[in-house]
Amino acid sequence: MTNIDIDKIRAQFPAIAKNSGPDAPVFFDNPGGTQVPQMVIDAITDCLINANANLGGHFTTTQKAGDIYEQAHLAMADFVNARSPQEIIFGQNMTTLTFHISRSIGHMFEDGDEIILTHMEHDANVSPWLMMARDHGLEVKWLPFDTETYEFDLDELDKLISDKTKLVCIGHASNMTGTINDVKDVCQRAHAAGALVYVDSVQYAPHGVIDVQELGCDFLICSPYKFFGPHMGVLWGRLDILNQLELYKVRPAGSESPDCFESGTLSHEAMAGVTATVNYFAWAGREIADEHYRTRYADTGNERRQLICAGMHALSDYELPMTKRLIEGLTEMPGVKVHGITSSNALARRVPTVSFTAEGFEPSDVSAKLAEQDIYVWDGHNYAIEPAGQLGLMDKGGVVRVGLAHYNTIDEVERALKAIAEHLTR
Repeated sequence: MTNIDIDKIRAQFPAIAKNSGPDAPVFFDNPGGTQVPQMVIDAITDCLINANANLGGHFTTTQKAGDIYEQAHLAMADFVNARSPQEIIFGQNMTTLTFHISRSIGHMFEDGDEIILTHMEHDANVSPWLMMARDHGLEVKWLPFDTETYEFDLDELDKLISDKTKLVCIGHASNMTGTINDVKDVCQRAHAAGALVYVDSVQYAPHGVIDVQELGCDFLICSPYKFFGPHMGVLWGRLDILNQLELYKVRPAGSESPDCFESGTLSHEAMAGVTATVNYFAWAGREIADEHYRTRYADTGNERRQLICAGMHALSDYELPMTKRLIEGLTEMPGVKVHGITSSNALARRVPTVSFTAEGFEPSDVSAKLAEQDIYVWDGHNYAIEPAGQLGLMDKGGVVRVGLAHYNTIDEVERALKAIAEHLTR
């Protein structure tokens, strides 16, 4: 296991630090939303006390709010390696932002054009595009995944792509199977046909370094509340593409990005929290990651970006042994099936979101029993109705979903495994 000071990490999170001992709550509900560090709480509180005003005035609080607005765009630009803060758009959440931007993107296409969706998506990266296709007369094609390997065969993508393909929408990591998809390869194949690529990075963002330049995508979206921040959504888009989009805005709003895409008044306190969230990863890069990680990203030319990458990489490496133990423990239980990559030498191709079913047991019953012991997990389809359908689980209650984060411990994994085993043997 990567040698990090886990006690120092856990001390940053009040929801965790205030509870200790063998019966403390175990937060394995992380794919649905993570806990937040104190520095995020402090930033939100400070905004509400000292900068609680709308933008554009001459007085002190509005000027401070304007600085919070600017700093949040700069912070997320560093987080995803955007070329400009103009490429960063804030909104209520990933789903709302995707519905909004899909309305604008749709005007780039004509009747008979094609889009490609996948059967591994959260529905927030499906329904907005289905509605866009309906409204503009587009054909929808579907990329399946292998239900044995839980990965895509991208040769199948090549068969779907045609000279009519205009958009490919793909998840960076699945919120059900945990699979990390080869987004860079998808982008290269799609771009060769002249298609745009929209990436849902909500489940990947808490666990891996995001570099939109390296990926080569056109849009990428994530949710800070899934990576230790407040409830908000953030979209990155290539500025040259954003500048081509139809605008849906009130008349007084500016005509340049990001203002033209950020409808209404944003949550400035949440934006302050997002900046602090990005700075938390930089803190981890400085205080938790050793020189090995910092050196790896020394050529970024941006100190905060370097520290973000170093911190994220170190924390991700810490998660791997916990993921390995969780999967091993589950697969050893009779009647239990893990729906995702299980090979110990392939864990780098998945995030620590582990879904399973147990023969003869309803997922909701397993989840409820764990909740009785203050072990928090999810059950059901978790809005991943496409993968649940392809795996034949929609009418079986979905899955039990255990999602690890870097503030969890191997002892918590063992506690969960013991509780699951006891329930399944009753």
